[in-house]
Amino acid sequence: MTCTLMCYGLQFAAMEYWLYYYLLSATVCLALYLFLSSLRPPATGGSRPQLPPGPSALTVAGLLFFYGRGKFGTIIRLVRSWYGPVFTLRLKPSHPTIFVSDHAATHRALVQCGAALADRPPATFSSRIFSSDQHDIASCSYGPLWSVLRRNLTGRVLHPSNLQRYAGARRRAADVLVAGITRQTRDGRVVVIEELLHRAVYHVLVCMCFGDGLDSDDVVASVEAVQREFTTSAIGFQVLDVYTAVAKIVFRRTWKKLVSLRRRQEELLLPLIRARGEGGGAINAVSYVDSLLGLSIPEDGSVRNLTEGEMVSLCSEFLAAGTDSTAAVAQWVMANLVDQPEIQAKLRAEIRDVSGDGVFDEQNLSRMPYLKAVVLEGLRRHPPAQFVMPHAATTDGYDGTPDAGFHVPRHASVNFALAEMGLDEAVWPEAKRFRPERFLPGGEGADLHLTGGKGEIKMIPFGAGRRACPGIELSLLHLEYLVARLVSGFEWHAAVDGEQVDFAERLELSIVMRRPLRARVIPCS
Repeated sequence: MTCTLMCYGLQFAAMEYWLYYYLLSATVCLALYLFLSSLRPPATGGSRPQLPPGPSALTVAGLLFFYGRGKFGTIIRLVRSWYGPVFTLRLKPSHPTIFVSDHAATHRALVQCGAALADRPPATFSSRIFSSDQHDIASCSYGPLWSVLRRNLTGRVLHPSNLQRYAGARRRAADVLVAGITRQTRDGRVVVIEELLHRAVYHVLVCMCFGDGLDSDDVVASVEAVQREFTTSAIGFQVLDVYTAVAKIVFRRTWKKLVSLRRRQEELLLPLIRARGEGGGAINAVSYVDSLLGLSIPEDGSVRNLTEGEMVSLCSEFLAAGTDSTAAVAQWVMANLVDQPEIQAKLRAEIRDVSGDGVFDEQNLSRMPYLKAVVLEGLRRHPPAQFVMPHAATTDGYDGTPDAGFHVPRHASVNFALAEMGLDEAVWPEAKRFRPERFLPGGEGADLHLTGGKGEIKMIPFGAGRRACPGIELSLLHLEYLVARLVSGFEWHAAVDGEQVDFAERLELSIVMRRPLRARVIPCS
């Protein structure tokens, strides 16, 4: 889980959580008293670099209380104005959390010194359960196990040469999406595409994970239901990560829900995994499960095969990473196209110029620069997460540059403020405006590389450094293909003439629209 989830993990429901609010309220007066006095870092002595400066834990608690969990970006900007682009928030007493919200500092940390910050901070209690004790790519420590798992995913499943293998699944998924929209328009209803997008992306990812023949509507619906419950509940499970023995008692309903959800994951996914094993799928690795069945991982100086529980965790990670973020960004893009019909019209004209009047072919995507610019602008303006996955020092610490004046302890969590960097006016003029032209020739993002550009990291859609997301090409392909099918097949308008699109955010595992997009949709002739 990212630091964002930990920060927002104080999201509770019902009467079970009265104790938290009572205790937090009791600290507010003291936090206010100490607030002004803690706006500047204390003086430190000695020659050894210290942690980056930052406010006290009580100040952070006060900020969270007054701004609320939905305004953490506001807190980041406020603290940055006090302490600069690299600062520390003491969110947990024993593990300081360092934030980096500057492009140059991010480039130094993740590119120039990527090996020094390639590890992960200690996993939380809830993360250990869903990752089979850190046996997935996102949570395991940098080392032999991580290398084997990541190499298997990138080399045998997500390699660009394999992407065409799943073209049929993408076409079927897009057909399901278009059919769902058509049914809603035929009934005279305002179209709501959030759930339709999730179902479409799950169709593709279930096929990629478990193979052809196991991506039936019933299977996809069952997998989606369990995985969606996981992504919407993950934040709430964070309450179990602090003083776990006590939290299990105080938040016993949350603890029971976590155990139940993990059991249901195993009950649903294990039969799908076993079905591939019985078919000898490991010989011809055409799905993610096929590659896992014969995989050997290092342990205690030898090697062994993955356990069934570990394969469940890896499949769950694969599904969660590839579905919710893609569906969320696709909806954000469509919301902006509804809000700015001139961009939508320009994009539709490009698609028609390239594809003609025939059936849309994904092979034409490479000939659509404006479509790619629209998707990249969607990622910049509405990244799937406020932060990239947290990093940690691989050895005894990271000191930045010789003149940085700070030190990163071995198990500190280092978080890079992706969303804030995407809104940096010094790099992106009119940063809050959705303007795809910035990624066309002559624009400020024209020479963008997904992990850097113009000598510095400008946008990191899904990761950076040694842990850059191995699925970035697949994610871009899915986004471009889905957006192209939606725009080529339909005209998208505000649900009510003159009504503004609501761009308010809500945090799940990804940053999603607080109110799903509602649109009046007209099929293109």
